[in-house]
Amino acid sequence: MAWQAIGIFDSGVGGLTVLKEIVKALPQEDTIYLGDTARVPYGTKSPETVTRYARQIAGFLVRRDIKLLVVACNTASAVSLEALEAELPIPVVGVIEPGARRAVAVTRSGRVGVIGTEGTIKSSAYTRAIKRLAPEIEVLTQPCPIFVPLAEEGWTDNEVTRLTTVNYLQTLRDAGVDTLVLGCTHYPLLKKVIAEVMGPDVRLVDSAEETARTVADILAERSLLRPATEMGNHHYYVTDVPAGFIKVGNRFLGGRLGDVYQVNLEDDERQAEARS
Repeated sequence: MAWQAIGIFDSGVGGLTVLKEIVKALPQEDTIYLGDTARVPYGTKSPETVTRYARQIAGFLVRRDIKLLVVACNTASAVSLEALEAELPIPVVGVIEPGARRAVAVTRSGRVGVIGTEGTIKSSAYTRAIKRLAPEIEVLTQPCPIFVPLAEEGWTDNEVTRLTTVNYLQTLRDAGVDTLVLGCTHYPLLKKVIAEVMGPDVRLVDSAEETARTVADILAERSLLRPATEMGNHHYYVTDVPAGFIKVGNRFLGGRLGDVYQVNLEDDERQAEARS
């Protein structure tokens, strides 16, 4: 019997933290990952452009017969999720809703901090998602743009990273948040230093972990899980030269990245249209 894979996409390498958690939670599942490295970053692009990219990538993955799509990109989750949910015949999971749900569940004081890229924070996507679930919760946000290059460089635990983290998070610490949402897929790599700076009384919510939990729940509900005795295969695609993705990807996955193939999404789309 041919088992369908879980499709995952991001603008670059960050979504590999989501893939890593999905593989940890569901080692029996096949995955197909696409990093849109030719057009990264998404945060500086208009919502219309990001949605166009997201539709194109979703088409590529659906043509490879996936059973569920994970939008492992905070920007695309913020602006494109509704369009993809409305258009695709399979479940679509973003990274914002699961993180927001978890934050609401674990906060004791009702003061939640959210850190992310400039684009994600500006979109207010986490604030809206948390407020939809619990309007009384106070949400404080802080963009941390330098965290992305630090994570990609592998500078996850040195003096520069520690000073940067203190600088970014001091305001949230002073404000007395008891829960902090890591609202960017790169940030789990900096979890150790973020936890040290925030102190033991602050719960960190890793959107990647929560997204994996949501994926497992949906597949279980729909009886789409592969038997636990199976062993998943993982395929990686990028839209630009793979070398940089492989280098950083090995860091993100702990050196377990397999073959990475470069694809042209326009060509793939044209071929699909010609076939139909």
